[in-house]
Amino acid sequence: MRNTNGSTALPQGLLPAWRTGRQKRILWETLEISILALPGVLYFFIFHYLPMFGLTLAFKDYRYDQGILGSKWIGLKNFTFFFQSDQAWRVTRNTVAYSATFTILGIIAALTVALLLFEVVNRSCIKIYQTAMILPSFMSWVMVAFIFYIILNPTSGLIAQIRSFFGWEPINFYNVARYWPPILVSADLWKTVGMSSIIYYAGLMGIDKELYEAAEIDGAGKWRQVRSISIPHLVPLITILAILSIGNFFRGDFGLFYNLPRNIGMLYSTTDVIDTYIYRGLIQIGDIGMTAAIGFFQSVMGLLLVLLSNWIVRRINADNSLF
Repeated sequence: MRNTNGSTALPQGLLPAWRTGRQKRILWETLEISILALPGVLYFFIFHYLPMFGLTLAFKDYRYDQGILGSKWIGLKNFTFFFQSDQAWRVTRNTVAYSATFTILGIIAALTVALLLFEVVNRSCIKIYQTAMILPSFMSWVMVAFIFYIILNPTSGLIAQIRSFFGWEPINFYNVARYWPPILVSADLWKTVGMSSIIYYAGLMGIDKELYEAAEIDGAGKWRQVRSISIPHLVPLITILAILSIGNFFRGDFGLFYNLPRNIGMLYSTTDVIDTYIYRGLIQIGDIGMTAAIGFFQSVMGLLLVLLSNWIVRRINADNSLF
């Protein structure tokens, strides 16, 4: 059957059957991928979406005997209690400052390591380097805390022994808060930079080798190739990972901030973050409503930061945005 413009078209009665057949074919072709994705979908549904019902705790005076639904609704009083406390500014400042530092230095360090690995010609050496660098990522923060305690112990630690050898006074790192910002940043970089560099290294492997060959013919050195080829091709990947990291600016790694400083009160001025504050609120006070309100605050701020950063990236270059 032809239309008035001369093109052919299916009869009206055959259209639904044709569409249904095409949909079934597409469904069958994607069935294996759908099955592979099913465990991840179930994980997020069970552990991320179903617990959202508990967000109502942030607006209630929760009592165990009355349950979530039976507890008294108190509106925004839990939020008011947190923001009016003298610790709200401290933990929020520390959380955002550490997260921003981890993101910026982490990207720079991981990108640098990936570029150095990309210049290694020996494949066996690359495997050894990569394995050695990603090993800390599989270590728990409890184990990392013990390693750092061996180094920082004020009496028998590695630094104390070195200072004693030179006749210097030992430093009690666990009594002085100002030493901990660089310690925490170093620990986070040591544990995470290896895995992050693998991501950037994979991005470098996807760049067309002919671009580097053409650059060498034109007389471009390694540094010029990095500035003109490697980094520009990694900008979309760097942007996406940065946006995802910005979404966690109001979340601190509980294992890092609780285990390394050993939860010592004298260090709270530089080691206390929102997540450790929530933990103490549950353990010491047992105020579930207040801690739920703080967690809700973290989630909302993370969502707003992701949307804002993605909007800024879209205004600059839509191709590099996350969505």
